[in-house]
Amino acid sequence: MFTGIVEEIGEVSQYNHSDSTGGVSLTITLPASSALLSDAHLGDSIAINGVCLTVTTFTPSSPPSFTVGIAPETLRLTNLGELRQGSRVNLERAVRADTRMGGHFVQGHVDTVATITKREPDGNAVTLRFSPKSKEVMRYVVYKGFIALDGASLTVTAVDDDEGWWEVMLIAYTQEKIVTAAKEVGATVNVEVDMTAKYVEKSLQGYLVSLEESGGGIPLLQKMVERIVAQGFS
Repeated sequence: MFTGIVEEIGEVSQYNHSDSTGGVSLTITLPASSALLSDAHLGDSIAINGVCLTVTTFTPSSPPSFTVGIAPETLRLTNLGELRQGSRVNLERAVRADTRMGGHFVQGHVDTVATITKREPDGNAVTLRFSPKSKEVMRYVVYKGFIALDGASLTVTAVDDDEGWWEVMLIAYTQEKIVTAAKEVGATVNVEVDMTAKYVEKSLQGYLVSLEESGGGIPLLQKMVERIVAQGFS
């Protein structure tokens, strides 16, 4: 579990497409002053651009670095395959029990990737518009709700369900702390929607199914629709 508050920006120092295990591995080098690995252990979880990955080796100093393995499924569902040597990435360690929740609950399980379709300055802030590869995630994206982009917890500032896009605004401070701020139109990001919405959806579906089976579903829905319509015209 993560908070979506990026702790450090690292750099890909090695991208091995066929390591000693026959799989893909990624080595991330940190700034010399970084304390990200100060309490690291083999098997720890670290989110790289919003993807929860397992530390397989690490060096705490001179300079600090760590390596993770990437499963084929992860490469299919995320944009980690686009990384190259020298690419900068957002990093966050898994939360501890005493961690302050400055963002929102992030699992590190990517739902889809999205493409930046618009980049527009607004004073010292910048607005980015995103169009997801999987339009199904749009039902979980709400105005002023949470969304994790490349692992960073951000607030949705605009949504268009018909056209299939949402926007976020990055203040000057955030622009300095996450790699997403430097991406241009056409670049991709990993997307994880607020998991609370998924639990609510599943619970509501189960409730409505049980009502329908008992014969009470349609009248309840009809009353709900009538109430919404009445409020809209009042």
